[in-house]
Amino acid sequence: MYTEKVMDHFEHPRNVGEIENASGMGTVGNAKCGDIMRIYLDIDDNQIIQDVKFKTFGCGAAVATSSMATEMVKGKSVQEAMEVTNKAVCEALDGLPPVKVHCSLLAEEAIHAALWDYATKHDIKIEGLEKPKSDIGEEEVVEEY
Repeated sequence: MYTEKVMDHFEHPRNVGEIENASGMGTVGNAKCGDIMRIYLDIDDNQIIQDVKFKTFGCGAAVATSSMATEMVKGKSVQEAMEVTNKAVCEALDGLPPVKVHCSLLAEEAIHAALWDYATKHDIKIEGLEKPKSDIGEEEVVEEY
């Protein structure tokens, strides 16, 4: 049912934890399935993500997508982090079952929520960033998989 990469990121998640005094922190969830994802970003003066951590309450796919998403933004610029989409997270994990694709959307939205928090704290605008939703439903998922 799950790919080898999904299982690896579930069994050995990367970047688990919290960042005290994070530059940005975003929390999103899916009320229907109960998944909650929080991402912490440590961003330097050049807008490079130096560190990223996550805490996720949810299924294996939610943990795996959180882990992969943190790997994908670490060391990237804020603008590059904006390009990490749910589709890119799914592809990096070699796919997710259709009923679990919403977990990748949570990962994308958690990154955006953390970036929104960062932008708000520093009074800056990040191109393409819109105020994130805190509750992500399955109907938000683009069914391309």
